[in-house]
Amino acid sequence: MRILITSGGTTENIDQVRGITNFATGSLGKLIAERFLMANYEVILLAGREAVLPAPHPNLTIQTISDVSDLLAATAKWVPQADVFIHSMAVSDYTPVYMTDFETVAASSDLHEFLVKQNTEDKISSQADYQVMFLKKTPKIISTIKKLKPNIVLFGFKLLVDVSKEQLIAVARSALTQNQADYVLANDLAEITETRHHGLLVSQGAVIAADTKLEIADLIVRKSEETYDKYHTRHHR
Repeated sequence: MRILITSGGTTENIDQVRGITNFATGSLGKLIAERFLMANYEVILLAGREAVLPAPHPNLTIQTISDVSDLLAATAKWVPQADVFIHSMAVSDYTPVYMTDFETVAASSDLHEFLVKQNTEDKISSQADYQVMFLKKTPKIISTIKKLKPNIVLFGFKLLVDVSKEQLIAVARSALTQNQADYVLANDLAEITETRHHGLLVSQGAVIAADTKLEIADLIVRKSEETYDKYHTRHHR
């Protein structure tokens, strides 16, 4: 199997020196990649600029990802060549459109004018006491994967905060259907610490719990192998 993994976080540029990002470290994606390498699979890792990385390995290819447009291009390239796609990256939900001082925005009679503007400065001025930034939603990468390769084994990730187990599972099952995923690893931020990473691997037929990053990584390797074999057998009947 050839395994494609996204890891870390994306950064959406505001100008040439600033960006919007998140706190994702890529530690789980790194561990998942390492466990697949230990099982002698080829791994392509699409990693955010600040993500932690596995040690060099002859079966490992790493491509650095900056923003969502980078990720779209990389998935379009690699998904058709992969058998398993594990989308653990924390992808920016919004990207900057235009940023300007508050007084300019307050004086405008039509805020829509700012949605078609673009900053041309390498570094936006920091003279104003208040700035306003207009953002637009980024495309959902995971929703494109099965369109690129219908029989790829697809793992999505869903992070919620302080919800019931029932709600966590319900949201994960909704994501399964919406994205045609095979599995969704559902996490509650309240149950993640330095030593514990409780997660639920949700499919249409089952929910499997894991309590550490290592357990999650090994579970993903096992389910990848099982599901790939099912797809492969079905294809050759």
